[in-house]
Amino acid sequence: MMRNAIRVAVPAAALAFHVSTACAQEDLREAAQNPIANMISLPFQNETNFGLGNTDNTQNVLNIQPVFPVRLNDDWNLIIRPILPVIYQEPFLAGEELQEAERVFGDDIGNSHFGLGDLTPEFFFSPSKPVELAPDVSLVWGAGPVFQIPTATNNLLGTGKWSAGPGFVTFLSVKPLKITTGFLAINLWSFAGDDDRSDVNALTFQPFLNYNLANGWYLTTSPVITANWEAAGDNRWTVPAGGGIGRIFEIGHQPVNAQVSAYYNIVKPDDTGPDWQLRAQLTFLFPTR
Repeated sequence: MMRNAIRVAVPAAALAFHVSTACAQEDLREAAQNPIANMISLPFQNETNFGLGNTDNTQNVLNIQPVFPVRLNDDWNLIIRPILPVIYQEPFLAGEELQEAERVFGDDIGNSHFGLGDLTPEFFFSPSKPVELAPDVSLVWGAGPVFQIPTATNNLLGTGKWSAGPGFVTFLSVKPLKITTGFLAINLWSFAGDDDRSDVNALTFQPFLNYNLANGWYLTTSPVITANWEAAGDNRWTVPAGGGIGRIFEIGHQPVNAQVSAYYNIVKPDDTGPDWQLRAQLTFLFPTR
């Protein structure tokens, strides 16, 4: 009798552990997909842009964007997301256009540059509990100020302006359909800085959609749509389309979220816009135990 009980208890315990582990992985994956999750994370997002302007040149941007949640009270959290870009920039011009630009602006415009871009701290006030819309369907939102600080180490790598504006983000989880979706929207206006540089009035709109698969895998699309309201119509919009794949897994005991995706720019600025982008991201996750 005792042996039979042991034979039953061991598989049951193993099954319960497997179910518990799977649920924990799903919860961690959902938190990793949430831009304003109540979890410390350290994303490194590398974006390689190919075919700048009318050239075959390349730009590489490594965004270091840690996320720090701060508990304000039982009802509200403050999510802090500073973004610091490290940029390698080749010229946007070539041939006769580059020669003319060098005569007007100097030889530096034809050189490649490497350094820091402008620091963008984002602050989102978010309710500590999600809004339950239906069974296993929940909504999280956040809103707050966003700033841009002229930390660029070269004029060609930043705006030279102090800017600020509102930010808003939503995150919708629909577990019966195995999807998470939402968007991030920010508009920045310059209010100080180098008077000889162009004013900043720029929109960033980033919708995202993830379809969750087994074993931590997921399909993802997250195009970054931008509009420079100060530019002429043919240099105003960037509208990409594409997607990729990602997975939650562990390196040792450290949970990480890795993904790779590619985007083609359906609309791009004529003078500076890239043809397409390859994006790779590695995020170190620090869930509350």
